[in-house]
Amino acid sequence: MIHIIDTTDNVVAFRALAEVTKDDFQATVVPAIDNLVKRINEINFLLVLDTDIGNFTAGAWLQDALIGLKHLGKWNRAAIVTDTEEIISFTNGFSYIVPGEFRGFKKAEFNKALNWVEGNI
Repeated sequence: MIHIIDTTDNVVAFRALAEVTKDDFQATVVPAIDNLVKRINEINFLLVLDTDIGNFTAGAWLQDALIGLKHLGKWNRAAIVTDTEEIISFTNGFSYIVPGEFRGFKKAEFNKALNWVEGNI
């Protein structure tokens, strides 16, 4: 499941727990991102992974990819918060592939990640 994290008006932020499905993305993530793009014409995104990446279903991965493609030129800043080094490294390398800045942060750096996504640092 995915829960929205309350933050500033220029950011969408989420916490992933337990199993994450296609329906979670369609009900929570997609509308929030679409609304943000309509309001500010860019995406500042934060995802806290409080579940193992293996708990994301194939449908969830497909929805994630479709969101990225749908708004490819709108990504500004995206942070993934996890204690998994491989995910942090992958996220850090994503900026070389697609527009926008992507950074991975440790869970202990949550506030730093949120400030970065909000544009405060």
